[in-house]
Amino acid sequence: MQFHDLKLIDPLLRAVSTEGYLEPTPIQARAIPHILDGKDLVGCAQTGTGKTAAFALPILQQLVTETHNRARGTIRVLVLSPTRELATQIGESFAVYGRQTKLKHIVIFGGVGQQPQVEALRRGADILVATPGRLLDLMNQGIIRLNTIEIFVLDEADRMLDMGFIHDVCRIIKALPTRRQTLMFSATMPQDIQDLADQILINPVHVAVTPQATTVEKIAQSVFFVEKKDKRALLEHLLDDADFRRVLVFTRTKHGANKLAQQLDRGNIRADAIHGNKSQSARERALANFKSGKIRVLVATDIAARGIDVEDVTHVINYDLPNEPESYVHRIGRTARAGAAGIAYSFCDVEERAYLRDIEKLIRLRVPVVSGHPYASSPAERDVPVSRPERRASANRPSNGGGHPAANGGKVADKPRRSSRRRRSRADRRPHGDGAFDAGRANQQ
Repeated sequence: MQFHDLKLIDPLLRAVSTEGYLEPTPIQARAIPHILDGKDLVGCAQTGTGKTAAFALPILQQLVTETHNRARGTIRVLVLSPTRELATQIGESFAVYGRQTKLKHIVIFGGVGQQPQVEALRRGADILVATPGRLLDLMNQGIIRLNTIEIFVLDEADRMLDMGFIHDVCRIIKALPTRRQTLMFSATMPQDIQDLADQILINPVHVAVTPQATTVEKIAQSVFFVEKKDKRALLEHLLDDADFRRVLVFTRTKHGANKLAQQLDRGNIRADAIHGNKSQSARERALANFKSGKIRVLVATDIAARGIDVEDVTHVINYDLPNEPESYVHRIGRTARAGAAGIAYSFCDVEERAYLRDIEKLIRLRVPVVSGHPYASSPAERDVPVSRPERRASANRPSNGGGHPAANGGKVADKPRRSSRRRRSRADRRPHGDGAFDAGRANQQ
């Protein structure tokens, strides 16, 4: 199948072609036709599978082909994102794929001054991409209303739950029109998210492109049994290998991320940390330096890393195993972007053996053990065969076999690089304009 088989309009096909994409990913091929038909949809897909384009392309097409005689500046689409970084990337996707349309988008998030965002809202746009906190702030101030929204997208729903945003999300949903098209995307479907889906979607189509809560197939996973006190020495030992070109390291705490990044930097390994306590400018600077190669190692916590979308991450290293096995799935997916292969290593000390068992139960496989490294501790508490990597770059040091397979991987069209009873008449969908600034109406000077 190719993109033209999805009946996308010419401006979108030209934009996709300009980005170098010919064939849709599985989530795109399965979701786009249903979204174009106006159906509610639940998409179970990990990041890096092309899901942003899976909703951005059909949404742009609907806005172009269904004008509804809207007043200029009417916001018709709301996309909720859990992090500032991901919201920005979603906005970039709408800009890239909508470049040959006259549609406009706005991205709003916290951590920066609100005035430029308010001014952008007053100028008007068709699509609003927002994080929950800043959106609620502007709603509470009477600056924005959501009464004109026709399509609502809840992206990374499970991460919204993990970050404690679910109550904010519910408050926002209550402010939306009853008649709307609702799209929900989530890498996993815990019971709370399933319950929310049951409440806010009507007869949804369910699209799952990988088995729920499983890892990306192309990721080579290994575990190193190591004493806690030896973890940093093991990490530095691995980083002696030049094949570890762009490495994302996960710690369990913000303090741990800061401390490890500083220790690596002092050891002449260029590193920085990214987590929720960092300012927006510091996070953007660290991410930009990681993308450009100015730093080789980015140390992150789970919450901060969900918005990280960097191509050619050669290795993900779980310096601390997560205490929630679902987080493991999200973490290692950072190294298998755009359909490419990747490598994920995990350090496991004696106190983390239970976490490893939970992870293996979730992903339904035994993670191979790397033996013979200089800091190995006994795996006696885990009755699995001990294996060695197929090739060593030097004695006792694992290698990825000479370069990262992602270098030859294909790209995924994602980032740049209604139910009948929900439908209402065009007149019903017009903003009421009762004095407060409506989401759908630009301030006419």
